[in-house]
Amino acid sequence: MKLNSVILGLGLATITALGASAETWKLAITDVEGMERLQTEWGPFKTALEGATGETFEFFPVNSRTAAAEALRGETVDFVVSGPAEYVVINKLTDATPLIGLGRPDYHCAIIVRADSGLNQPKDIKGKKVAFGDIGSTSNMLCPMQALADHGIDPVNDIERTHTSKNIAFEALKHGDVDAIGMNAGSFMSIRAKEETLPYGFFKMIARSGDLPNDMIMVGAHVPQDAAMMVREAILENKAQIIAGITAHEENDKYIGMDLVAINDGAYDYVRAMYANAGYPQFDAFIGD
Repeated sequence: MKLNSVILGLGLATITALGASAETWKLAITDVEGMERLQTEWGPFKTALEGATGETFEFFPVNSRTAAAEALRGETVDFVVSGPAEYVVINKLTDATPLIGLGRPDYHCAIIVRADSGLNQPKDIKGKKVAFGDIGSTSNMLCPMQALADHGIDPVNDIERTHTSKNIAFEALKHGDVDAIGMNAGSFMSIRAKEETLPYGFFKMIARSGDLPNDMIMVGAHVPQDAAMMVREAILENKAQIIAGITAHEENDKYIGMDLVAINDGAYDYVRAMYANAGYPQFDAFIGD
């Protein structure tokens, strides 16, 4: 009788332990608003993530970068997919840390001018009108400003700065309404490839950055370290399935050819320098919010 009781007790303990081992985690994507878009664009990734980890992930919609930070601080979201510029601020506000880098191919920025402009080096940009992309964007604002700073041009005081969409900036440069544009180099090449009325040599890049730090999956400071490491190892061990999930929808075409890598906070010090050179040395608030 006692033996049966012990066996029964062990069996219940095992069942309880197994039940307790599975977790449900909340997952947010900073640049995707609404549950419908989350399910459509990132649903295959969530499914692959659950298959790799054996855990359950539920989407947590956020309507802004600030909302994502507040959710992490309030421990209502556990994992967040975000970009480098967003991460630097979120880390400052919440102590969230990068878990997995989403290694985007050819992820860098450039300063582009018209070939007939007489502007041949970054120093020639001084005093000129330069169009950048969305305020706060890593590759369309912060990075090209840093590229100028790397060549001795103060992007706050040495140029006439404007912000607009990538397509409008391209058209403004084409028609001579601005002297230069700073944007994601891949985005420029994509827009340029659709331009059929101009010769290939109509534009030229006079500066470009090195490859930018990765987008990432970050983890909240409240998530136990062993659970975070389990998720990281499961992702790295199942790269092909996770990548297929991320790139399943055309909205994520920028990740085609990507790799998944383990990363740490130090990789984002260059982005912190970008904030400082853009005139935001505290990087404790989202630019443009």
